[in-house]
Amino acid sequence: MKNQTNLNHHISQNEKVPFTNNAAFCIGTGRMNLALRHEYHKQLEKVQTEIGFKYIRGHGLFHDDMAIYQTYMEDGIEKEEYNFTYVDMVFDDYLSLNLKPFIELGFMPEKMASSGQTVFWWKGNVTPPADYDKWTRLVCATINHWIDRYGLEEVKSWPFEVWNEPNLNAFWKNADIDEYFKLYDVTARAVKSCHPHLRVGGPAICGVDDERWMRSFLMYCRENKAPLDFVTRHAYGTEMPENDGHYVYQKLRKPEEFMLEPLGSREIIDSFPEYKGMEMHITEFNTSYSPLNPVHDTNQNAAYIARLLCELGESSASYSYWTFGDVFEEAGVAFTPFSGCFGLLANGMIPKPTYFTYLFYKDLYETAVAKNDHFIITKNEHGDFRGIAWNLVLEENSEAASLSVKLSFEAEKGTYFILKKTVDQNHGNPLKDWLNMGSPSNPSKEQTALLRECAKPLITTAQSKVNDDILNFEFGLDANAVCFFEIKKITPQCDRGFNPKRIAGAI
Repeated sequence: MKNQTNLNHHISQNEKVPFTNNAAFCIGTGRMNLALRHEYHKQLEKVQTEIGFKYIRGHGLFHDDMAIYQTYMEDGIEKEEYNFTYVDMVFDDYLSLNLKPFIELGFMPEKMASSGQTVFWWKGNVTPPADYDKWTRLVCATINHWIDRYGLEEVKSWPFEVWNEPNLNAFWKNADIDEYFKLYDVTARAVKSCHPHLRVGGPAICGVDDERWMRSFLMYCRENKAPLDFVTRHAYGTEMPENDGHYVYQKLRKPEEFMLEPLGSREIIDSFPEYKGMEMHITEFNTSYSPLNPVHDTNQNAAYIARLLCELGESSASYSYWTFGDVFEEAGVAFTPFSGCFGLLANGMIPKPTYFTYLFYKDLYETAVAKNDHFIITKNEHGDFRGIAWNLVLEENSEAASLSVKLSFEAEKGTYFILKKTVDQNHGNPLKDWLNMGSPSNPSKEQTALLRECAKPLITTAQSKVNDDILNFEFGLDANAVCFFEIKKITPQCDRGFNPKRIAGAI
């Protein structure tokens, strides 16, 4: 028999609690070249139509498959030229979907690199430039091209981030802190040389020796007057991996432990008078940092992210979920539609549970009246409520505790419509349905269409009458369920002679 936890809470119309909902500020993507693919565009179009992110960030702007940096020989002298054909296609498409690029300046073109160290299946070069003057000219030529093509006012709205996770040897040769500071300084000044109002930041670190890196980076910028308009870092919620075939499995840290990283960075930034209150953007976050971890496809992931989205705005100006879709190749091409990749959408346009976490957050009101470890509740000026509740269970035991939620709302006398959308193990969980159909590696059109049908929340509605200024709302959540609810005052309108009591199934 399952254990049950009871949660009781009274919600006042006049309460107000801190809550900044920047869930849809930025979304992650794979390397930029993937944006030239049809399935990628379809997934991004769906995400933008239904959720509507403002910015998108990914790797590989200067990777050779984007073909920006070119050289040729003339009179025995190597000369440089730039090809913006592909990047124009990508950025034109982003902007057509109401997405602005959150620029990551990297990786290194092979012909400019100081050595051959690469990362990922697609071999992004992670070494410093052999010639920093060539790197500066590349950065300036690219930005000036964007200004010519899209206009200065548009490009001024794009943040520029220097590199990706330089504190990890996999992403920056030897994790050389001094060399990164040089790269940052040179690059930031190159950005500003294109226009002083362009915004640039870093150091885009992840959680390895991150406190030393963050503090040292800010000290370097202060002492060398390096341009700095915002600070960036990444955050992930898993421990060391255990490998099994194509996959890795990792234990999730408690959300409170996850939050220590951005809160710690926030404290370091604010300890510098010059940078106190400066924007900090988490330009990547998720549960696991591996695109081979099945947790990304689960309800547990959806509940974990729901908890984080409730709190990340307390420390960070934005927090970019890594990634929107599963057209993604860091570890190679996925063998199956449920491969443990990062995306909100599985290939085949199949929404995963975390997709609905984002849909639910999109529909919240701006003012929060209550929140805790299990829910966030918001209201509008008319006294209507919208909230999200979750029951995150980290233990692997399938018989883990359910959650009984009992909420009492201050409400005017009248009739109320109650809407509830639930994603749990049996609803909006296409991973389970895929396993039930035999986990086909390459589902047929019919199987894929069925999985899309299965990947929908359970929707229930009810009506409640308030006579004593209190509306009671009770519901249960199984392990790792996420629920969106709305409570809205209505005036029932029935046609003359229409009597629901005389209609079978209407009541």
